[in-house]
Amino acid sequence: MSAARFVVSGKVQGVFFRAATREQALKLGLRGYAKNLADGRVEVLAAGDDAAIDALAAWLREGPPRARVDELERLPARDEEAGKDFITA
Repeated sequence: MSAARFVVSGKVQGVFFRAATREQALKLGLRGYAKNLADGRVEVLAAGDDAAIDALAAWLREGPPRARVDELERLPARDEEAGKDFITA
């Protein structure tokens, strides 16, 4: 199992970004979370299969229809940070 942390910048709060991310992550069989950050960005932690994490990363570059992603940063993470499900915080 692998894990990655993503920080998404742009118009990503107030556009159902976290809920849509959770939906995509669950379809891909991933664990982790999506949460709003105080500075207007969204942090996503995903753990699971490498190909599934890469697929989520590709989706995060676009986001849901009302979002505008300006930047996607990918950082290392530990699998044990992800928990047992994918949640929004």
